[in-house]
Amino acid sequence: MNNHMKTLDKIDTDILSVLYMNADITNKDLAEKINIATSTCQERVKRLKNQGIIIGYQCELNLAEFSGHIEAMAAVKMVKHTEALADKLRDELLELPEVIQIFHMGGENDFNVHLAVYDTAHLRTLIFREFTSRSEIQNVETSLIFEHRRSKVLPSML
Repeated sequence: MNNHMKTLDKIDTDILSVLYMNADITNKDLAEKINIATSTCQERVKRLKNQGIIIGYQCELNLAEFSGHIEAMAAVKMVKHTEALADKLRDELLELPEVIQIFHMGGENDFNVHLAVYDTAHLRTLIFREFTSRSEIQNVETSLIFEHRRSKVLPSML
């Protein structure tokens, strides 16, 4: 077992499971769902945060509800893949307002970049301006995303 891995008991995994499904739940409602005292629940969540298991909460948006927005995935292959170059590229791409998230990958492509743009003209301009113009990027393959959903079920390996 990895020495850096944290040991979680059933209460911890129950808390994580409920928060994974609905991070907006109140501490009172969370404690009721888990059947523990609110003070215990609050301390457990605080400990999970301090241990780096819970690293934040985010608001999920239905981008399809915004008129004119489309999503795409850009598969990026770097010319030379060093840790410093990959970290710099990742950090700079994350600054772009069109970037939703970035996946650093193994395999043929180095990154998959999830994008939201107004239309295909915006996507084309973005790819030319921010991706293919960069000397450290060898190739970009862009695919439109028709739909995506995030599972509300906590991964079973916990």
